[in-house]
Amino acid sequence: MYGVTITELINKMNLKNIVPEIDTDKVVLTHPDVNRPALQLAGFYDHFDRERVQIIGNVEQAYINTLDQERRYERYARLISSEIPCVLYCRGMEPDPEVLDLCRRYQVPCLGSEKATSEMMAEVIRWLNVKLAPCISIHGVLLDVYGEGVMIMGESGIGKSEAALELIKRGHRLVTDDVVEIRRVSDDTLVGSAPDITKHFIELRGIGIIDVKTLYGVESVKDTQNIDLVIKLEDWNRDREYDRLGMEDQYTEFLGNKVVCHNIPIRPGRNLAIIVESAAVNHRQKKMGYNAAKELYNRVQANLGKAAR
Repeated sequence: MYGVTITELINKMNLKNIVPEIDTDKVVLTHPDVNRPALQLAGFYDHFDRERVQIIGNVEQAYINTLDQERRYERYARLISSEIPCVLYCRGMEPDPEVLDLCRRYQVPCLGSEKATSEMMAEVIRWLNVKLAPCISIHGVLLDVYGEGVMIMGESGIGKSEAALELIKRGHRLVTDDVVEIRRVSDDTLVGSAPDITKHFIELRGIGIIDVKTLYGVESVKDTQNIDLVIKLEDWNRDREYDRLGMEDQYTEFLGNKVVCHNIPIRPGRNLAIIVESAAVNHRQKKMGYNAAKELYNRVQANLGKAAR
């Protein structure tokens, strides 16, 4: 099961740890959504998502302030004792002293933020959706080419890293070489990133490891990128029939999501960098509604129609 510690949440969102004596490394989030416990503070616990981050905003605080001391403590106690991962106060609000006492008793982290409640909710959900997304590791190279996430795949030694280096020299950006960590953020989106240990490095046979960020500058690398296109490099086979028109897209699948895929045969003298650039631009054109292959087909049909008259 994927998980994110409360410590990671604090560091990423720049939150204040109001009860620092609680070990936030031991509290793990496993659900990407958040909850505003207004109904729970009112005493309604049917369908309560206790595994989510519990966010307190102006509405929750305004309601709890209408209760007398005894009922307020009772409502707080029931919420905090229900095995929630943490309580997060927004808009710079300070938790009541009884909240802090209960958090210490049940070892529930209590956090604070100056941001508006809706803004904080959106940021936490977006970040957790990425961090907690299903993840696999694939052998390949991922680059940002003209804004399109292009993953180059193929057998070891076929020239993926060399093609990536040429693309970097042409102004495109490296995300990862050798290993691509793919996360399924939504039904339509796959996000690729590099393992921390190999980030910004490329392996070139005969030369060794090079640091792309050091050699070509910070503008040559990128931490994450949506995967829009897959290019599979393979040795040219005289007996195989390759697609020469591209009328219908071919797809490959990762974590249940389909991605457009091109099989590119490799022969001596082929400029892989230009091929990858052309594939990326052509893919962007198709997304914008223009398909060169279909345009050619329409022209041929029109000419055949004229000839038949």
